[in-house]
Amino acid sequence: MAVNNDEAARQVFSRCLLNCLQVPLWRCYIRFIRKFNDKKGIEGQEETKKAFEFMLNYVGADIASGPVWMEYIAYLRSLPAQTTVEESQRMTAIRKTYQRAIVMPIHHVEQLWRDYENFENTVSRALAKGLVAEYQPKYNSARAVYRERKKYVDEIDWNMLAVPPSGSSKEEVQWMAWKKLLNFEKGNPQRTDNASAVKRIAFAYEQCLMYLYHYPDMWYDYATWHAKNGSKDSAIKVFQRALKALPDSELLNYAYAELEESHGAAQAAKKVYENFLGDGVNATSLSHIQFMRFLRRTEGVEAARKYFLDARKSPNCTYHVYVAYAMMAFCLDKDAKLAHNIFEAGLKRFMHEPSYILEYADFLCRLNDDRNVRALFERALSSLPPNESVEVWNRFVKFEQTYGDLASMLKVEQRRKEALSRTVDNGESTLENSLQEVVSRYNFMDLWPCSSKELDHLSRQEWLSKNLDKKTENPPHANGATNPSDRGVLGIPNKSNVPGKIVYPDVSRMATYAPSQKPGHSAPALSDVSNTTQNGSTINNGVTTTATNDILKNLPPSLAMFVATLPPVEGPSPDVDVVISICLQSNLMPAGGKIGTPQQLQTGPAPSTSDVSGSSKFKQTRDRKRKQRQDEDETSTVQSQPGPRDAFKMRQLQKAQNANSSSRTGGSASYGSGFSGDRSVSSG
Repeated sequence: MAVNNDEAARQVFSRCLLNCLQVPLWRCYIRFIRKFNDKKGIEGQEETKKAFEFMLNYVGADIASGPVWMEYIAYLRSLPAQTTVEESQRMTAIRKTYQRAIVMPIHHVEQLWRDYENFENTVSRALAKGLVAEYQPKYNSARAVYRERKKYVDEIDWNMLAVPPSGSSKEEVQWMAWKKLLNFEKGNPQRTDNASAVKRIAFAYEQCLMYLYHYPDMWYDYATWHAKNGSKDSAIKVFQRALKALPDSELLNYAYAELEESHGAAQAAKKVYENFLGDGVNATSLSHIQFMRFLRRTEGVEAARKYFLDARKSPNCTYHVYVAYAMMAFCLDKDAKLAHNIFEAGLKRFMHEPSYILEYADFLCRLNDDRNVRALFERALSSLPPNESVEVWNRFVKFEQTYGDLASMLKVEQRRKEALSRTVDNGESTLENSLQEVVSRYNFMDLWPCSSKELDHLSRQEWLSKNLDKKTENPPHANGATNPSDRGVLGIPNKSNVPGKIVYPDVSRMATYAPSQKPGHSAPALSDVSNTTQNGSTINNGVTTTATNDILKNLPPSLAMFVATLPPVEGPSPDVDVVISICLQSNLMPAGGKIGTPQQLQTGPAPSTSDVSGSSKFKQTRDRKRKQRQDEDETSTVQSQPGPRDAFKMRQLQKAQNANSSSRTGGSASYGSGFSGDRSVSSG
């Protein structure tokens, strides 16, 4: 268009317009059409009107099509009218365009409604009242739906490119946004007639596929929606477009063929399969199996047999094709002999496939042919390497456990152990008997001869026994502790070379859990008798005290005194009654005071755990202390509040506090300054 190459521009529009339902592209098309037709008079005006109608038929339902409707109405208003008839026709065309636009849930619907009211009032106020009243409910519904639709549309990225899905979070968000919009449109929120609703939903799908062009689930969803609404032809067209977009999608080919077959069009479905299979060179085993089943359903047993004979010659044919056709002959055609011959023919080609051996064994079990089952296992195990025969051995053992006697069962289990022991470094551990074997012999389906806890324990023991003799690259430490890097996958430490050796922790590296102070000892000196360790710290009864003294020095004086009075406790859970009783009897220093000597800090020896726990005298002490604290609540509450700024009130408060303290006997009092409002501490 920029270089006035009109023919090339026309070809581009013919290729992209119907595939890209985007408003800016269609408005560009209208400009291109008006460029030619504005100079042609009445004939050109009619061509332009057809182009506008063509555009609105495709993108008029777009939420961003408001400017298109307004441009079309402006164009109709600009047309000259020579006679009264032409003027009447022009007004009728404008009115119909307005009435079509105001029922669309689009961005400019409110502005279009105001313009429509002004238009009708300009033409005829008497006629306008009835028309406006008629279209008012439709406009209200469109505006309400627009507000709901806008919530879903705002989540969509309209600049997203149509690329194959890569699994990114952005693509997943866009997929979910489109699914929400489609579900919203399928609900027919405007409650329009079926034809209008179908057209709007189809438009939403077409817009979705512009962005999710390479998503097979969206194509399938679109096609099945058409099929459920009774439009088989539309569904077929969607599938055909989908196969052009994703020609290698097996799912879409099967779904398309299924649609044709479900409607009785067997030949059309067969053509779908044939186009997908091609010459059969690159066809997969699954596609051969599905086409073989289709032929048996539609054309009979003989057609399926002929195709099987051709499919087995394909270079991509696997044992699955043999199994599928054999089971088809056995279960559907009731021909056990033919099925047996097919399995035998496949055995010559797929003897190295354990899965094929197991399928053949299942077939023989259904025939109750236990002799041939044992013969099959013997033939297969003689040719399979040990590392590939585990599943076959397990099935052989399971067969003997189910259908054999005890002697044959134990014999096969022993043979399995001997055969599989060659696949491990140390075969003796595999040959050992395990309780797991008894479990495998006496379980049935989901019934087990032990509880789930016991089963987990046995599985754990089996894993440990397999890893019992594994050597570690790094030797263990001198004290017997293992290196953390030597732990296994499940967090089990690797064993040493000596079976059954117990690894003990290095106790010399352990730190004390709690202070080991004895009752009656002072806080600074935890013990007079100490031993010296290698790093210079002292040990009291096997526990270091340097770390404890450092902790006490860094604590506030009151807290350090409290910690020093705590009795020694074995383990991390002290007796709660003991701790509470010590808290009630402790002499805590004020925040600004200094800690005194050990003799001044302690009022007496702290009771031991055995003396205090459960005794009644400490309960009486707690009750007495609780009563004293209730008496001091009023004074403590006043003292905990900030002091008044009035000097007279401060002196009165201080006198009241001195009077209260002097009235109590058997205790000492220490008050903070009345000006600072420090809280007092009184010992009982």
